[in-house]
Amino acid sequence: MKRTQLHIPNENGKILNAYLELPTNQKPDAYAIFAHCFTCSSSLSAVRNISKTLTKYGFGVVRFDFTGLGKSEGEFYESHFSANVSDLIAVSDYMNKNYEAPSLLVGHSLGGAAVITAASQLNNIKAVATIGAPADVEHVTHLFSHGLDEVAEKGEVQVNIGGRPFKINQEFVANFTKTDLPSIVHELRKPILIMHSPIDKIVGIKNAEKLYHNAHHPKSFVTLDNADHLLQNPEDSNYAGNVIGTWVQRYFPKKHQQTLNSGNAASVGHLNLLEDNFTTQIQVKNHHLVADEPTSVGGDDFGPSPYDYLNAALIACTAMTLKLYAQRKQWDLQEVYVYVSHAKKKSDELNIATEKPQIVDYFTKDIQLIGNLDDAQRKRLKEIASKCPVHKTLANNAYFHTTLIS
Repeated sequence: MKRTQLHIPNENGKILNAYLELPTNQKPDAYAIFAHCFTCSSSLSAVRNISKTLTKYGFGVVRFDFTGLGKSEGEFYESHFSANVSDLIAVSDYMNKNYEAPSLLVGHSLGGAAVITAASQLNNIKAVATIGAPADVEHVTHLFSHGLDEVAEKGEVQVNIGGRPFKINQEFVANFTKTDLPSIVHELRKPILIMHSPIDKIVGIKNAEKLYHNAHHPKSFVTLDNADHLLQNPEDSNYAGNVIGTWVQRYFPKKHQQTLNSGNAASVGHLNLLEDNFTTQIQVKNHHLVADEPTSVGGDDFGPSPYDYLNAALIACTAMTLKLYAQRKQWDLQEVYVYVSHAKKKSDELNIATEKPQIVDYFTKDIQLIGNLDDAQRKRLKEIASKCPVHKTLANNAYFHTTLIS
């Protein structure tokens, strides 16, 4: 996944800070915009995790800071609900002019309400996904209700929201009462996915029920069991991203994935050291893979380790080779189980003759053959298992040519 920082002007000339996340092959099938929660920013872990996960499904994802939040210009009191919707439209227009019109909107909490409203005004949007969204925009006013009387009297006051000070004014407060979100959802007529935690204490689950009731099909609801409102557990945000990525495939035609080519490279991998630990995104022709390290060695365990993939390649190649050989011979091989493990061992421990003791790679391969086979056939299949291309590659000396490219 490649990240590019963007600076997008909104309708008032304020510059919005944004990041464009691209798939590993840097050739997205479609573009999405992510709208963060009230008083949050695009750097929230849930926003980053979901955006990164969506790139695995071929999306280029723009995550940005609303006016007055994160690294975007402006004041917080300018970040009322209508301004959020306007910012979304500005980002959509920017992408249309400079890249490609986005077709998916994803919103978290109040950002979910904003993407529903923006989608009703943008013809290029084909689908919408919300996470913990309120069914009533006015719902968020309880977060600064302690300052409502004072703002009515003074016009502008400082309030505490989530432990942080923010300035609000009368226009900011009044704007949250102007939007009839249930009616907008009812008229949306675009595929919508509503995701919500049943234990959400910030925006209750009844909000999801109301949104779902007012929406027209195709509509979907997925519960985020045991998740908090901000999806602080990475497992929850990664799950949400995978659900959105799978769900939206129904409404977006699958394109032939292009490999980011360096010469004749068949595969490409990318590790963002600024945001990831060891998690590496890999593109191989039409498929996306994730590699990681287990938590025991400092990884996040979001995918198999490199040696897990090495073992998997040997397993798959062995099983496929046995299938092809048995079919050609018309033998009754019905199922194959291949068990592989890898270790580093000393050459003298394995009775390998070397000038001096050295550490060698040691693979064990246990094969279970199921079918009506005689002893001679089983013996021959065991021999064939060592002739699969990956086995032969590992058994032979390999040569590498490495270059640095700009």
